[in-house]
Amino acid sequence: MNSLILKGFISVCWRVLLCLLLGLKIVHAEQGIVLSPDNINNLGIALGKVLPVKDVPWLVAPAQVTIPSSREYIVSSTQTGLITRLIATVNDTVKKGQLIAQIDSPALLELQGQFLKANSLLQLATAMYERDKKLLQEGVIASRREQETFSQYNAALLDVNQSKQLLGMAGMNAIEIARLSKTQRLNGQLNVYAPIDGMVIERLSVAGTRVDNLTPLYRIANLDELWLDINIPQEHITEIKMGDHVAIENIGGISESHSSADNNAVISQIGVNVNPDNQTILVRAKVKNSKTLQKVAAVRAGEKITVKIIRASGLMAFSVPNAAIAQHEGKSVIFIRTTVGFTVCPVTVMAIQAANTVVTATTLNANNEIAVSGAAALKANWLGLGSDE
Repeated sequence: MNSLILKGFISVCWRVLLCLLLGLKIVHAEQGIVLSPDNINNLGIALGKVLPVKDVPWLVAPAQVTIPSSREYIVSSTQTGLITRLIATVNDTVKKGQLIAQIDSPALLELQGQFLKANSLLQLATAMYERDKKLLQEGVIASRREQETFSQYNAALLDVNQSKQLLGMAGMNAIEIARLSKTQRLNGQLNVYAPIDGMVIERLSVAGTRVDNLTPLYRIANLDELWLDINIPQEHITEIKMGDHVAIENIGGISESHSSADNNAVISQIGVNVNPDNQTILVRAKVKNSKTLQKVAAVRAGEKITVKIIRASGLMAFSVPNAAIAQHEGKSVIFIRTTVGFTVCPVTVMAIQAANTVVTATTLNANNEIAVSGAAALKANWLGLGSDE
């Protein structure tokens, strides 16, 4: 009992002292404080509007920007030889079919020679077959002989097609093969072309190096689509849903209000295996507009970033400055401006961010003006009558 009397006495003394120092005439209500505009200014209380938000940050997690495997290529040497030119360099934008390297390859000369020989044999087999087909029509030879020459023609044609495919696999395109067939001129210079439209991510060899078959030369990627590989602690994986939005933290143009335009990616895949090293599960999100994000936010493949999982709240939620929130008996409250002062509004905290907090309350609406600073002074005045603290 003595303790309660002492607490009440201290509370009254604090109230009287504050009134004497500031000349305030304060009237308390059970859930509010009556203050004049002059008193509000004297207490240093700043006012501001609540900001409605549709989406609420659900979980913060580390992530890495990755390139889909279908959009990344390793360009390799298709034959042994000596690299004479590496035309493309890192960060170069290349088009499909663009010349990016040249290799002097004796092995290519051998394949070209085999193709020309097979082509010559095909021409001979074609002439023999055409002759025997005519003789068969005139009744000069038996059908068996015509069938034999036809079989030889088919075998020669198969050899030519095989040699042509080997040249194509070696890196020669259809125009170069046609030129070789027409001119009969061997050329050991192997031209290496870009397989896709994209950007050179990495150069893996240098000019003057002798290379073997399948030696990597370049890594090229199409960056029109990017993924976010997110590491979610396994105890939170049940909170993640397919279709949840993902926002990247601390990038240009992205505000803490998290409007729909700020949701940079959508979760498209949720893993099932737990990483034994850090007890996380891989969740993959597909970036909505990779080109815009790379330009505005300078997000790059391979970069490690921090993301927030965003989910539609289903409730009317508002973003308020962290300084606007006061704690009382384990609950959060804010102070809403009224015509006579402030009223106390209990709120439910949905997410805490760097500078703002997302809250919801049945009595809160977008037209409310709240105390964005000076909440401690308002709480002290409110508790002077409404609490036994």
